[in-house]
Amino acid sequence: MNILVVEDEPKLAQVLRTYLEAAGYAVRCVDDGLRVMDTVREWTPDLVLLDLMLPGRDGLDVCRDIRAQTAIPVIMVTARTEEIDRLLGLELGADDYICKPYSPREVVARVRAVLRRAGADPAAPAAAGGPARGLEVRPDAWLARLDGVDLDLTPVEFRLLALLASQPGRIFTRDQVLDGLYDDHRVVTDRTVDSHVKNLRRKLAEVRPGEDLIRSVYGVGYRLDAAAGPD
Repeated sequence: MNILVVEDEPKLAQVLRTYLEAAGYAVRCVDDGLRVMDTVREWTPDLVLLDLMLPGRDGLDVCRDIRAQTAIPVIMVTARTEEIDRLLGLELGADDYICKPYSPREVVARVRAVLRRAGADPAAPAAAGGPARGLEVRPDAWLARLDGVDLDLTPVEFRLLALLASQPGRIFTRDQVLDGLYDDHRVVTDRTVDSHVKNLRRKLAEVRPGEDLIRSVYGVGYRLDAAAGPD
C-alpha cells in the first residue's frame, strides 16, 4: 500500500520512510504544503501522514482539501500539542493525531490500525451469503445481529466482531486484532484478547448453541467461520 509522508524535516521524513518501507509499504515524501494535492491526485496514496507546520501551506488547510476531495485516511503528525489543534485536526476529518516526539514504531502501528479501520465498508452488512450468512454487522448503526437476533455486545466485543466479519474466513493475527480493538492504542496483553474472544463466543453461542463461530488458529490468531448458519 502507498503512504504519502508530508514532512519538511528531512531527517524525520527519512526515518519514517525507512520504518514504513521495512513494514512493507511504498513511500513518497513531500516537504511542501503546496505540492501535497498534486501528489495525491497523481499517486493516489492509501494514507497520508501529514505534518501541520509546513512551508507554503498550513497542514490544517491541506487536510481540509484532502478531505473535501478524497476519502483517503489522514494521520496528523505534529509538534503542535495544544488541545485546540487536536480538536481542529479531528474536526477537519483527520483519522488520527500523533504528537512529536514520537516513536517511529508507534507511527507504523497507527498506520496499520487506521488502514485496517478504513478497509471495511461500514455501510454494508457483513452477511450476504457465503461463510458469514446469518450474521449482520453495521458499524454505522452500531448494530450486530445473528440469525435476526440482536447481540448485546460491549464496544470492544462489537469492534472484534466487526473486524472478523469484515473478511469471513480470513485469519487475523493477534497484532491485527489488537490494532482494531482499542481507539486509544492502549497496551494490552494476549490474555486480554483471549478474554474478549471468549466472551464474544459465549454471546454468539447463546443464539447458535453448540456452534463455535470464532475459530482459534493455534499460534496464529482467529477467524470467523459462520458457514454452519441457516440458508
